[in-house]
Formats: sequence, structure tokens, C-alpha cells
Amino acid sequence: MTDFNDRERAEEAKFARDEEMHFRIHARRNRLLGEWAAQRMGLSAVEAEAYAKSVVQADFEEAGDEDVIRKVLGDLVSAGQDVSEGDVRAALDAKAVEARRALMGEA
Repeated sequence: MTDFNDRERAEEAKFARDEEMHFRIHARRNRLLGEWAAQRMGLSAVEAEAYAKSVVQADFEEAGDEDVIRKVLGDLVSAGQDVSEGDVRAALDAKAVEARRALMGEA
């Protein structure tokens, strides 16, 4: 019975680590997307940092990526940038890969 309990605890620990990594990857991805958008909008370094944080916060509004995409797309369009939803989605995908690579390199 001890082997079963040990295996169960190990699976629960692995699940918790995987969930934490998933959260960290998404948060970093969103920050990187915010930095990308800030650069396109010509924000200063301080403004870009604040904007990147606001993009991370936007992800807590609803499940999925639509809240982040909506925020970034709206802000870019408001800033007069010629950008489409497809451009933002492509940047989001690219930043996800970049975030995963960066976090896996840290591990």
C-alpha cells in the first residue's frame, strides 16, 4: 500500500509542478506580448514595463486568450497602428514559444 501512496503523492506533485509551469509560461508569454505591442506603439521603457504588466493582468479577466488579444489589439489600433487580429495572434504564438524556451532554459 505504501508504494501506491508514494506513487499517488508523486503524481500529485508532478501535476502541481506542471500547472505552475503552465501558469509561468502564460504569464511570461503575455509580458513578452505586451513588450512587443509597447515597442510597436513607441512607448518609453517605463511605459512599456507598465503596459506589459497590464497585459499580464488582462489575462485574469476571463478564461482563454481572448481577453489578452482584445486588449492588445484595441490598444494597438487606438495608437494608430495598422495591425490585424491575425497579427496579434501570430505574435502571441511566437511569444509562447519564446516564453517556453526561456523557462525551460532556467529549469
